[in-house]
Amino acid sequence: MNEYTPDLYELTDDEGNVRQFELVDSAQLGGEQYYVMIPAAEDENYLNEELGFLFLKAVYEDDEEILVTIDDIDEYTKVTEFFLDRMDNEEF
Repeated sequence: MNEYTPDLYELTDDEGNVRQFELVDSAQLGGEQYYVMIPAAEDENYLNEELGFLFLKAVYEDDEEILVTIDDIDEYTKVTEFFLDRMDNEEF
């Protein structure tokens, strides 16, 4: 029996709210590390929520990796297109 154990991350937003997210994919593009996540199943309302992708970039502060939103629209477009194309690939 194959058992799937997702990679879960606790992320804190600008307002201090903490939520769990499941890692969907990650890749290095142009020397930067990027991640794609979806909200993790935390309660019975999970299936009623819209499951949008969250695209994040890794930055480093004091040798600690911190995941941040991608503010530059050109960078965001490049990253989302890369991951969405990759997810459309049947080998993904």
